[in-house]
Amino acid sequence: MSRKKGKKTPRQSGAELQQSSLAALQPLLAPEEYRLLLEELARPLLPALRLNPLLLDDPGAALAGWAQRYGWETRPVPFCPNGYWLAAQEQPASATIEHRLGYFYLQDAASMLPVELFDLADLPPEPLALDMAASPGGKTTHLTARLGDRGLVFANDASRDRLTALKLVLQNWGSLSAAVTAFPGEKFGLWLPETFDAVLLDAPCSMQGLRATSAHPLRPITAREQSGLALRQFRLLESALRTARVGGQIVYATCTLTPEEDEAVIDRLLREYPHAAALVDVHPALPAHAPALAQVDDHSFHPDMPRAVRLLPHHYGTAGFFAARLTKTAPLGEAPERQPPRQAWERSGLERLARRGSADLNQRWEDRYGWSLAELLEEHHWSLWQRGRELFALPEGYPSQFGSLPFQALGLCLAEQHPEGWEPSHACAVRFGRLFRAGIHQLPEEHLAAWSRGEDAPLDTASASPATLLVVKHPDGYALGRGRTFPGKLKNMLPRRAVIW
Repeated sequence: MSRKKGKKTPRQSGAELQQSSLAALQPLLAPEEYRLLLEELARPLLPALRLNPLLLDDPGAALAGWAQRYGWETRPVPFCPNGYWLAAQEQPASATIEHRLGYFYLQDAASMLPVELFDLADLPPEPLALDMAASPGGKTTHLTARLGDRGLVFANDASRDRLTALKLVLQNWGSLSAAVTAFPGEKFGLWLPETFDAVLLDAPCSMQGLRATSAHPLRPITAREQSGLALRQFRLLESALRTARVGGQIVYATCTLTPEEDEAVIDRLLREYPHAAALVDVHPALPAHAPALAQVDDHSFHPDMPRAVRLLPHHYGTAGFFAARLTKTAPLGEAPERQPPRQAWERSGLERLARRGSADLNQRWEDRYGWSLAELLEEHHWSLWQRGRELFALPEGYPSQFGSLPFQALGLCLAEQHPEGWEPSHACAVRFGRLFRAGIHQLPEEHLAAWSRGEDAPLDTASASPATLLVVKHPDGYALGRGRTFPGKLKNMLPRRAVIW
């Protein structure tokens, strides 16, 4: 007897999914607010970018130059100083060499909110931070930029399938203070209690944000799935509270507007740990209030809940979003589960560069490139470690404080070994290009397009020794990678990911 095939659930379109979310949201809004929401959803969602202050001396001036060059019309994102909407683009921002080199990150404006909620004035000069669910890395780049690449930021994601994208984004951003790890977020509260000054949890969610983006597509969700997500979100937030030090800051965020995953998760934490967690009013970071819900139907949330942010699309022209900041006010007082010793550092293959080698490297770079590597390392508390033919700059305290914790990536590749000695890597050339005063090639305007396509540039070899590595600079002064001198040309050394095809 043949088995009857079960009926498949019809696939819902984006418009149908949006209408379903609106139906659930309408009872929570006043009629006038619901009308404003519908009007906003009829407008297109503008793309946005966030500038990289690690690479740019004057991000605003750089943006003005790109706007003129590429035919952009930009508008500032009101809650993110380095965030801008792109109201018009003659040349798409994604098809520029500046995007490929990490000078800005394309990101929905709503996703710029969580990191802006941290109060940097209340953090130590060398903060220890954790991005608990970091992939694809946008918020980690934002965090390292706001911290000025100081201290140490753990970029963690439980999914190993997502690590390649995470590592590439951080490398492209030029983040030196980041360590990439791959553990269930729930483990940090048990392994590293009372440790971090700042913890970001951009929690896995149902993505019911009313507007589809490339990072957050609309999708159907069952009540069972939503219940499972809410439970996991609470466990992750509980872990974030455990791993934060007393006085530390925890930012919880989702790209969904379902109260079960937003206010209800925060409410449960505040009620289960009333002595250890306090909700902070984050609305001073916003031009206008966007308070979280005080109640749903006949259920009232914690009285401090309106201090959190429920960002509806009509507030600022974004996708829907939820964010809250908590302060840890007391230890949880439970014995941690000790992190299993794994001798991760010994197996990493990294060996500290000897003092003599470091001195020789610094002298070579001062002579050839006109800047002091030693001063940079001392200022930021970075140290040099070698693995094979690569030299890495790492946050100074990592080996002693977290040497037993396995990592997937750490620091930044600063130099590569060449028969004549250490030469700046591509990442170094872009990250610190503005420091190079010698060993540079100023690319003429007429050669920019060809260089962006990966083509070599004409060169008068009388001006440079053969096979010399040069840092290539844009006419506006920022770095465009590296080139090596050959008779009559400068060989383009852009990595494939940076080439505009």
